[in-house]
Amino acid sequence: MRIERDTMGEVAIPRDAYFGSQTQRAVNNFPISGKRISTDLIHALGLVKKVAAKVNFQLGRFENCASPLTEKDVDAIITAADEVANGKFDAEFPIDIYQTGSGTSSNMNANEVIANRAIELLGGDRFDPKKRIHPNDHVNLGQSTNDIFPTAIHVAVAILIKNTLIPVLFDCRELLLRKCRQWKDVLKIGRTHLADAVPMTLGQEFGGFARQVELAKERAQSAIQQILELPVGGTAVGTGLNTHPEFGKHVAEKLAELTSIPFVEAKDHFEANAQRDGLVTAHALIKSVSVSLMNVANNIRFLSSGPRCGYYEVVLPDLQPGSSIMPGKVNPVLCESLMQVAARVVGNDQTITTAAVTGGQFQLNIMMPVLADTVIESIRILSAATKIFTEKALKKMEANETICNDTIERSLAMATGLNPYIGYEKAAAIAKEAFKTGKTIRDICNEKNILKPDDLKKALDPKQMAKQK
Repeated sequence: MRIERDTMGEVAIPRDAYFGSQTQRAVNNFPISGKRISTDLIHALGLVKKVAAKVNFQLGRFENCASPLTEKDVDAIITAADEVANGKFDAEFPIDIYQTGSGTSSNMNANEVIANRAIELLGGDRFDPKKRIHPNDHVNLGQSTNDIFPTAIHVAVAILIKNTLIPVLFDCRELLLRKCRQWKDVLKIGRTHLADAVPMTLGQEFGGFARQVELAKERAQSAIQQILELPVGGTAVGTGLNTHPEFGKHVAEKLAELTSIPFVEAKDHFEANAQRDGLVTAHALIKSVSVSLMNVANNIRFLSSGPRCGYYEVVLPDLQPGSSIMPGKVNPVLCESLMQVAARVVGNDQTITTAAVTGGQFQLNIMMPVLADTVIESIRILSAATKIFTEKALKKMEANETICNDTIERSLAMATGLNPYIGYEKAAAIAKEAFKTGKTIRDICNEKNILKPDDLKKALDPKQMAKQK
């Protein structure tokens, strides 16, 4: 161990740690869950600190601060922050999620790691109590946790949605479209209220699923739009105290350039510091994505039910034994996995709502670490589950054309095709008689000479029924 001093006294820290006293105090104070802040947020903090150092240098802030730095010193800060952004120091962020609600502990964790690494890069002794690069005076120059931590959250979430969730939704939609085209001529019975309905094609059904996922992708893109305004530049309460008036604007511009996400400085820093409404809306859209994916997975689960006593209109690949007692049983496990993930995301939305409603008082939300962790978890698990579902279930799924075709002629909903010829009530009577006798609609019509053969063939042609819009 080594001993460091801060404004509150001495603290014992692991000998080789890059973090310092404020990080260690938080580790000591919050032994809650054993779960650290996500690496996505750590990397976003590194990226924001890197850009902040660049902007402060361009604005001449390091020349006029309490302990002026040279260009070489600033380059070391930028390099150290870049290393944090690229994951080199993930292990140096040990603080529990359930920490101080502003995220101050994690912001200082980043400041300490970057400062000490910059000192090391300059050939100095990072254990020297007289810090050549100071975590507050230099790495945190022109910043407050209150504007930087939520800025990092927005950056982390937007990057995750853009680079992780949207691509897997695109792949899922493309594969469903491929099945739609592949099965465009596979006739089957539609179902409403879980009851037999008129004929359609399996391709039409999967085209509907594809459109659901396409809309889900659009909602994910809309989620990014909700978090483009960045609080950076507001410092402690939104007034911008101790920062350059153009700092927030330039940081947002550089982050937009580096990420290809159109970030902008917040229009009102008092709102941006105090409330996380944009994050609430973003997660609500992610929740809606999970609802769509759960629906698709559940429908496919039902369509694959069987193999002898269910629908069994599609055949999912066998992935693992499904029962510890029933030999040969195979279950739709990837459908179930995606549905469980979707359920978790729906539950996470309640956490987001509660943290935003109860955490945002006056000039600060004090539940930001759990907000960040929950949103990031939702995007991460939803992306991963959708990717696996697409690759291991949808890609190898096959149509059971025999089953699909066999159900059509037996459906009482075939009577719907008679409506234009004999009216609803007479068609309903034929359907009831068919059900009572166990015969088909076609059988009853032939027995009673309801229509001329050509008209009957036309009225009960499932291909024509399926093609009508």
